[in-house]
Amino acid sequence: MLERLLSYAVKEKDVADVSSGLMKRFKGLRGVLDASHEELKDSGWVGENGAVFLKFVKEAAGVYLKERMMGRDALRNMKCVLDYLSLTLSGERIEKFLAIYLNSKNEVLSVDVLHEGTINQTVVYPRKAIERAFRHKACGVIFVHNHPSGDSTPSAMDRQLARTLDSAAAAVDLSVVDHIVIGKNRHFSARENGWMAGGPLRKA
Repeated sequence: MLERLLSYAVKEKDVADVSSGLMKRFKGLRGVLDASHEELKDSGWVGENGAVFLKFVKEAAGVYLKERMMGRDALRNMKCVLDYLSLTLSGERIEKFLAIYLNSKNEVLSVDVLHEGTINQTVVYPRKAIERAFRHKACGVIFVHNHPSGDSTPSAMDRQLARTLDSAAAAVDLSVVDHIVIGKNRHFSARENGWMAGGPLRKA
């Protein structure tokens, strides 16, 4: 698959050699697509065109998965939601905090990035999350963030942030459907682990 992709962007080198070199360097196709533009170029296997093309492939896949998710019942189609989140967040080197806004039928209205960088209750402002909910006329929300470490286990800070967001949402009658943490090979769902809004987050 990687050879076929690279055949559109690499002309000056043997595509099989380039593909093999990248797979070894980044330990598989996932690692290649998760690599940054600079890491791809620094590998010595691809130049500017190849690095740009590979990043475009992942971005295009993300757009496809997002469009597949939009307008569908998030709870009945959670696999679509997790496919999108895993592709776009699991390889990120920085923390990102997202809100997936839902209508009264739990259909996805919008996916908004609320914060990028170190995440805690002091930087993820509940007011911003609520304002976006009003803008989208949302009835529900799924809060999502990633752990660049790869471990999806919620931290004490995650639990505190969840309680802060739940309280803010409850004040305006916005239903918090789930809190999801994305790791490298797994995710943590507060809903799947028996946590309900207003209660303690249990360990996975």
